[in-house]
Amino acid sequence: MTQLNTPYPATAYLTGFLRSRGHDVRQYDPAIELVCRLFSSTGLKRVRASLPRSTKMQPDSVQFFKSAFDDYARTVDSVVAFLQGRDPSLAVRLAARAYVPEGPRFLALDEEHLNWAFGALGVQDRAKYIASLYLDDLADVLREGVDERFALSRYGEKLAASVPTFEPLERALRGHVSLVDEILQEITAELVDKHEPEVVGLTLPFPGNVYGGLRIAQSVRKLSPGTKIILGGGYVSTELRTLTDAGIFDYADFITLDDGERPFLNILEHLAGERNESELLRTYVCRDGAVRLLSSPKEHDLPFKDSGIPTYDGLPMEKYLSVLEMLNPMHRLWSDARWNKATLAHGCYWKKCSFCDVNLDYIGRYDAAGADLILERMQAVARETGQSGFHFVDEAAPPAVLKAL
Repeated sequence: MTQLNTPYPATAYLTGFLRSRGHDVRQYDPAIELVCRLFSSTGLKRVRASLPRSTKMQPDSVQFFKSAFDDYARTVDSVVAFLQGRDPSLAVRLAARAYVPEGPRFLALDEEHLNWAFGALGVQDRAKYIASLYLDDLADVLREGVDERFALSRYGEKLAASVPTFEPLERALRGHVSLVDEILQEITAELVDKHEPEVVGLTLPFPGNVYGGLRIAQSVRKLSPGTKIILGGGYVSTELRTLTDAGIFDYADFITLDDGERPFLNILEHLAGERNESELLRTYVCRDGAVRLLSSPKEHDLPFKDSGIPTYDGLPMEKYLSVLEMLNPMHRLWSDARWNKATLAHGCYWKKCSFCDVNLDYIGRYDAAGADLILERMQAVARETGQSGFHFVDEAAPPAVLKAL
């Protein structure tokens, strides 16, 4: 789980690239499906059933949820539809503050504060802020009453943040199955049954994605033992660069570092019998109980210009939620609206910041493409999604390329 308002770009990039090389690829975002199932009238009934029955020493969020459950169950589907942009007229009722139950997140909110932020005509924004606080109240109920690892933009983050061994994650994965885990397993089972995949790739960009990703991998292992599982992403590329603990290979067959295009392509060619295992690139495997890094010196990353056009085909763009949790214009750019993702160049053109590890390939190897090619990719994505806004996800966007655009 990363953002509620837009897909994380890794799958769109890899899907576009692998399809350009002739592979049949399907992409999906279990995280947004998880959120939509939890924050629904049916989901809230399951949440209530999962809460401790005792009323002693329960957090304020849980007590309020129980007392106002009927109002939550009545309003949650319409509030989510509003945040998805499917029912903008609901803004009038939300802005009037007489439609949804207002839990602990609303205690510090007063009309003077709202009038200062939104004025007389900012009805849509005011309503979005109220709907976001409503959603935060429900997230608090989940975290404080059902699963302490849950948050709207991350799940089980502490389990993966700077831990020296795999043991904490392993213990959690083999331990109690919470309601959140249960729904994630149901989503995974549906996807496996529908697509019958030969290979599943999971991107783990941040610590808050690792536990959920491994829960998915665990389910795939159980449901389809012959399916090969590949892990990659930012967390893997930074935290697992010196991997020695073989425990994670109970949940994966291959773990790739840095750019995923060439390593992923090489793995697929290896599984098809078209190349030897020794010809893989920046790929961890486990052999005879020992972790090995396979990286042939003859293999190299593709030029940035050959990485293909990202595609959002298959992602449920209509399900993403635009939220406004903080009255901060910069933070709003991150959480509100559906942004297409684009990359102007591979790596960083500057490479002089003392806080940055310029030895990492995705930072240190600068490779830019022409403005015409970047514009062509952006136009293709905009046509596909119907959205014209772009978020450049470069390590540091090169000014020369921006100027040329």
